[in-house]
Amino acid sequence: MRKIEHIGIAVQDLEESNALFAKLLGKTHFKTEIVAGEAVETSFFQVGETKVELLQATKPESAIAKYLEKKSPGVHHIAFDVEDILAEVARLKDEGFEILNETPKEGADNKLVVFLHPRSTHGVLVELCQERK
Repeated sequence: MRKIEHIGIAVQDLEESNALFAKLLGKTHFKTEIVAGEAVETSFFQVGETKVELLQATKPESAIAKYLEKKSPGVHHIAFDVEDILAEVARLKDEGFEILNETPKEGADNKLVVFLHPRSTHGVLVELCQERK
């Protein structure tokens, strides 16, 4: 793992949250994107080498919508940049971590992503990200 790529924050209202984080960070978001496979709309803020990703559900059955039903808006996951996502998945499986999707899927911001179950990471949803080539 090379760095923290982004911190994902689940929100109810992306427009309202963009305004709040723009005030907080002193800059506007640099892009929004719909990730149809995850049924979310995302918005990204750059903070140094790390990004803040706001996530709003686009369908009531999405993981973000379900998360918000159980919990309030807030930190949803932490994502780490990796050089070789398949090698990292194999390493983490060997270390005993529970992988939610062993086959990388398309994520936002031109990334391939894999998630680790919070059960195996002390309650933190961990995302592995690799730049798509």
